[in-house]
Amino acid sequence: MVKVENLTKRFGSNFAVDNISFSIEEGEIVGFLGPNGAGKSTTMNIITGYLSSTSGKVTVDDQDIFDNPTEVKKLIGFLPEQPPLYVDMTVIEYLSFVFDLKKCKLNKKAHLEEICSLVKVTEMKNRLIKNLSKGYKQRVGIATTLIGNPKLIILDEPTVGLDPKQIIEIRNLIRNLGKNHTIILSTHILQEVQAVCDRIIVINHGKIIADEKTATINQAVNQNTRYRVKIAGPQKEIIREIKGIIGIISCEVYGERDGDAFSYNIESAPNIDVRKSLFKTLADKDWPIIGMEPIGMELEDIFMRLISQKGGQS
Repeated sequence: MVKVENLTKRFGSNFAVDNISFSIEEGEIVGFLGPNGAGKSTTMNIITGYLSSTSGKVTVDDQDIFDNPTEVKKLIGFLPEQPPLYVDMTVIEYLSFVFDLKKCKLNKKAHLEEICSLVKVTEMKNRLIKNLSKGYKQRVGIATTLIGNPKLIILDEPTVGLDPKQIIEIRNLIRNLGKNHTIILSTHILQEVQAVCDRIIVINHGKIIADEKTATINQAVNQNTRYRVKIAGPQKEIIREIKGIIGIISCEVYGERDGDAFSYNIESAPNIDVRKSLFKTLADKDWPIIGMEPIGMELEDIFMRLISQKGGQS
């Protein structure tokens, strides 16, 4: 669906985007994650045709954005960080204006009603945009991206400045849109990506430093394996025996006692599966395992490790 090849954007001697390549399949929701100034918005603006590149190639649905900008832009709905709303128009007036601006050939009334229903602004469609809350203004901005039924939706920081309730509502809306569209979500908010995205691309200083499925992003930092295990038996003896197992790095008690059992956070070295050894050791001591589950690293921790490991590379 989207293919970025050796993309570079230079402003003077500074590289905003430095020779990056990635592809996005149809139907994916991809989080484009990075700190402020990392190159996220520059990349998005190049993909949408709002900004030229210094070098490299971008294709959307096998069409080159630089060779066929008009046709490619018909395939894209783009919401910049600051939605370009005409606040003295009503919602429906503004959407009608954008419909005409895009030279959309669909049935206007039916199409706009469908979009208003989808983004849940139907009850607000006759109100002036300037009188709407920021959350509803964001919904109107997202509504404009849907006009013409584009295949690709690009959202640049869609929840910035919203309150917690509005953030949850916009996240739910993005998930819903992902059923029928390919979505690129550019953000520096880690929870945003974890909540809605199938895949994460991390960029820093204009370079991609990770490209992983959301569920396996921790592999990008060669993370130690961690488990939370509930074990019935004497606490001190259990900790001593577990720490003696080859490959175990640490074992700590987690939480309160549950009858005669405690939960333990157990960490092992990378690429070493200690579960069989752990089970055998505890079984030999007649200390039953009540439950076991893997513990993932928090996305914030992963992000900071990626930045510290790779962020300074050139």
